[in-house]
Amino acid sequence: MFTTRPEIRGTFGMASTTHWIASSTAMAILEKGGNAFDAAVAAGFVFQVVTPHLYGPCSESAILLWSSARRKVEVICAQGVAPKGASPGHYRSLGLSMMPATGSLSACVPGSFDGWMIMLRDYGTLRLAEVLEPAIYYAATGYPVVARLHTAIETVRELFSSEWRASAQIYLRNGATPPVNELLSNPQLARTYRRLIAAAESAGSDRVAQIESARAAWSRGFVAEAIDAFCRTRAVLDTTGGRNYGVLRHADMAGWSATVEEPVTYDYLGYTVAKCGPWTQGPVLLQSLALLRHFDVASMDPFGAPFVHTVAECAKLAFADREAWYGDPKFVPVPMRELLADDYAAKRAQLVTGRALNELLAGAVGARLPRMPTFPKVSPEETARAKRMGVSDLTGARFISEESPRGGVRGDTCHMDIIDRWGNMVAATPSGGFLQSNPVIEELGFCLNSRLQMCSLEEGVHNSLQPGKRPRTTLSPTLVLKDGEPYLMCGTSGGDQQDQWALIFLLRHIHHGMNLQEALDAASFHSEHMPSSFWPRTFTPGVLSIENRFPAQVIEELRARGHQARVGKEWTEGRLVAAAREPREGNALLKAAASPRGMECYAAGR
Repeated sequence: MFTTRPEIRGTFGMASTTHWIASSTAMAILEKGGNAFDAAVAAGFVFQVVTPHLYGPCSESAILLWSSARRKVEVICAQGVAPKGASPGHYRSLGLSMMPATGSLSACVPGSFDGWMIMLRDYGTLRLAEVLEPAIYYAATGYPVVARLHTAIETVRELFSSEWRASAQIYLRNGATPPVNELLSNPQLARTYRRLIAAAESAGSDRVAQIESARAAWSRGFVAEAIDAFCRTRAVLDTTGGRNYGVLRHADMAGWSATVEEPVTYDYLGYTVAKCGPWTQGPVLLQSLALLRHFDVASMDPFGAPFVHTVAECAKLAFADREAWYGDPKFVPVPMRELLADDYAAKRAQLVTGRALNELLAGAVGARLPRMPTFPKVSPEETARAKRMGVSDLTGARFISEESPRGGVRGDTCHMDIIDRWGNMVAATPSGGFLQSNPVIEELGFCLNSRLQMCSLEEGVHNSLQPGKRPRTTLSPTLVLKDGEPYLMCGTSGGDQQDQWALIFLLRHIHHGMNLQEALDAASFHSEHMPSSFWPRTFTPGVLSIENRFPAQVIEELRARGHQARVGKEWTEGRLVAAAREPREGNALLKAAASPRGMECYAAGR
């Protein structure tokens, strides 16, 4: 099968990420003797600099890792929680029926920094100054503007010029959007990173003490103080059409820390697939696999209508359960064991027929009936206002690529998969705090996140807003064991589509023998038969987005089955990256691949 790039192979280390500079940074850390965890932290901070439209410092991350010393899969939850002042009553008192897409009202406790610090402290070997050095270099000296960053800045250029002027100082040049390939820098962000290093080194020479001092500077020191002051004193114009103060406070940041958790897993034909818990959407991939065990996927043409139909229909059922049952398990009872049980999957699989489902059908768990949230309708005025503010998930056609025929860009996601020569593995999906979400806090050089937009203001549903609760996120890395040994990692940007594209990739690799690059390059698709996790929570039942590289007869057969097939441009479905490790006598064989979609992802290794 023709591929756009080779599946790269080696024995020393692999780094595949959604930006070539992050991949190069990770490999540089491995070359200097760091392990996969050191490399992941360094790449994560570089992402914050070179992809500010996808990921900034005041953000969140979902991380899966395998430590060769601990011999198990673990999750680092770097998803912050709703502030104490973020009650549904507060937002309703402002006349809101839905969380805004942008602005300080939608900011939760930023989680990424602490997550990276936990990883560096407990699994890494390097000092903070060493892993921050590449990010400081690019923030201070500049990085090339990619096409999608240019488009993102252009969509909010007028907003920056008229309202978010601290953002304009960083991202505009004399009021204009920087052209593609021009170098863009963020000196204030470089200064913030240096202040964190200074705080770390003030603790002396001990590596762990330095990391703890940097954590304190972030959550209880100058970063938390600046964020608190900004939320108290700066009323931010957001998608409500008004100017609102944030509710995030110093005490919220001081009272939260990232956690290490157990993954949710599912055994599938000799593979054990690990995902983060139901505070993410990750288990939908596991539920999809549980359903697909009841179909002969291996006998299906991976580009034929039966394959596309069956995979899409199983995803519809899994995502319906996401809406009814998923949420922060510290606050709501998520029946994960029952949702992955064989008898439940067998019963649900009977709903997959030759015709496309047009209802959102969540399953009952024992005597417990599913409860779906309701989604308020968005007025034409709200839609127009949101478009002026750069929010583009408005039509129900949620194409992710910058080649979208609908134009406009909303915040998206990064991903990395890293393996070192000792067998340590990291799959991380960081996102949020992107430049479209909030104005830059001038003394820090970065902006708040808007992750609380994913919460419902309707009380009593699993993903309802509640102080101290994690919003259910779409961030969803994947780590796969084969015969009990760590084997493969993958991930992508794409919000609700992440676990659909990862599922398709895994099925083609497992059942149809495609290597990593072949499975990433192959023409793909996704269902939009679920409420979007992002404002304004659009829902387009029956819609199937599919690349035009599928044969016309396949698309026509899908339409005959009842799918509303929307044919997108070629190379628009997903930005997957992947890495794998095959144990062998002597050195293990390491492999990696990266999608050509978007012209940013790259795999590096030797």
